[in-house]
Amino acid sequence: MKNTIPDDIIQQAYEGNVTKKNALKLLEVPPLQLFSLADRLRKKAVGDDVTYVVNRNINFTDQCIGNCGFCAFRNQENYFLEKSDIIRKTKEAVELGATEVCIQGGLLEDANLEFYQDILSSIKANYPNIHIHAYSPMEVFHLAKKNGLSIESTIKKLKNSGLETMPGTAAEILSDRVREIICPGKLNTLQWENVITTAHRLGIATTATMMYGHVETKEERIDHILKIREIQQKTAGFTEFVLLPFMPYNNPIGKKMIKEGKYATGGIEDLQFYALSRILLHTHIPNIQASWVKLGKKLAQVALACGANDVGGTLMEEKISSSAGAKNGENMEVSEIKWLVRTAGRKPVQRNTLYESIEAENDS
Repeated sequence: MKNTIPDDIIQQAYEGNVTKKNALKLLEVPPLQLFSLADRLRKKAVGDDVTYVVNRNINFTDQCIGNCGFCAFRNQENYFLEKSDIIRKTKEAVELGATEVCIQGGLLEDANLEFYQDILSSIKANYPNIHIHAYSPMEVFHLAKKNGLSIESTIKKLKNSGLETMPGTAAEILSDRVREIICPGKLNTLQWENVITTAHRLGIATTATMMYGHVETKEERIDHILKIREIQQKTAGFTEFVLLPFMPYNNPIGKKMIKEGKYATGGIEDLQFYALSRILLHTHIPNIQASWVKLGKKLAQVALACGANDVGGTLMEEKISSSAGAKNGENMEVSEIKWLVRTAGRKPVQRNTLYESIEAENDS
């Protein structure tokens, strides 16, 4: 197939400065050519290893005063885990070889900062070696507001209690037009950026995410990725970029879409944006994560040929996506992750939260 990607765009891609205009042009080229360029950049950036983390998600409550139109998790069971439950789940995770617990919950009416600190310090007191990846920018923003503190002071207190890294969720699409439709009560783009850059400044690395495929335009997706790139150029605090296709089931935004004959994004479109993310973020963020929970295991495997180099974690349990109709399970054994990677022709390597290799995978 004749290559139709202009040389100047390929040059820009290798230099890490593809423009918005050229990103839009890349969406018009034959998808296989786009995937091929992204795959070459992936190989140059991180080689052929595919990383994964052994972790456990602990969603400590579904009680939430938020009003996000895409959420199918809020107040479904109205549950609240006691601290002893969280410690027990952490213990189980450690016994299963987890190096990370990821802790997030709904927005509590009486969000007491000491309670959030107590979760962290209790985990650290019992399991000092487990990495705590916790509290989204929305949770931090909510905590600061409820407790009359600055973002900086809130993050410092959480860090002193044991917080090590933060998920870069609650980003959805970093466009206030979109946010006004899908999550009007949530922090705005500038506020999200403020929480993230403050965390980075205080030595707390974060992930970066994009939840796409609902009311946003393709231009807004590109703007979002470029905003992430811009932040990374200033702070170098993002460890990875995670694309999260919107799950349209059991939530108001999705119901409206389905009524109009629109469903989740198609697989080719998903892969185009995995590839585009690799291309736009090349030289800035080395790790692009394929979410097997959202994509399904087989499409996640294909994403490894379209720019992705990480398959995320074992999770052990994951309530938020499954509430919204994800059918791909809540747990993947390490043996299956390794099989998935190997049958994609790549080498599986266990990592920690900060993408440091934990073991060399020698067996074939």
